[in-house]
Amino acid sequence: MKQASHFADMKRRGEKIVVLTAYDAPTARIEAAAGVDLILVGDSVGTNLLGYSHEREVTLTDMAHHIAAARRGAPDIYIIGDLPYATYDTPEQALANAEVLRKAGANCVKFEGAEPDLARALKGAGFDVCCHIGLESQHQPEKRRQGKTADAACKLLNDAIALDVAGQDFIVLELLPRELAERIARSIRAPAIGIGAGDKTDGQVLVVNDLAGITERDFKHNHRYAAIGKALGDAVAAYASDVRAGRFPREEHSFQMADEERALFLRCCDK
Repeated sequence: MKQASHFADMKRRGEKIVVLTAYDAPTARIEAAAGVDLILVGDSVGTNLLGYSHEREVTLTDMAHHIAAARRGAPDIYIIGDLPYATYDTPEQALANAEVLRKAGANCVKFEGAEPDLARALKGAGFDVCCHIGLESQHQPEKRRQGKTADAACKLLNDAIALDVAGQDFIVLELLPRELAERIARSIRAPAIGIGAGDKTDGQVLVVNDLAGITERDFKHNHRYAAIGKALGDAVAAYASDVRAGRFPREEHSFQMADEERALFLRCCDK
């Protein structure tokens, strides 16, 4: 299995890093076979899979459950797992909960916000750390683009540098202006993974449900590479129609007892 240093080497060589979310074993297996470099089991599991209205509702138990599922599907891929809301308010709390995610199968733990002391504590305890700035779904009430003013952009740049000094292994830059994300990527050692942050970051991450067209809403930062949601809906509708019309199951979808066993069974029924 690759280590965090491998991805730092990719950054130095100018090789783009492909990251995608996965929340279950079959999806993780498909992504690994397709050549994804990293899997992110994000708190987006809440709104994309669990039916929650907000990422804040995701629990540590939810995250451990889905990290373990992704690990079973992709045993050899590097996995980043999110620390959910209110599970890293102190370094002590973060360390205890990061260990839960590591035992579930995460190689690296991710948290939101400019908290270099937290990154330093996790690194000091032997954890790989992914930071996350820009849009912070757990902490910001509205999902809007960040860093639009010069002052806000300068703060985000300084935050990224401070997290890098603290030892981060990766940083996610979400919904930032292209020029800001490019400057951050050039200013830090750790690979910068963008989502809605332009093409000059060291890698990209998308939510698999968005990429595959399962999510109904489309987003400016996303490109739909398939229409799996529509295809699944069409398949279910066709199945329902066939069942109601008696077209499914057909003879080839069932099996019969051997003649001798059938005769014994019929005699048993006649008693």
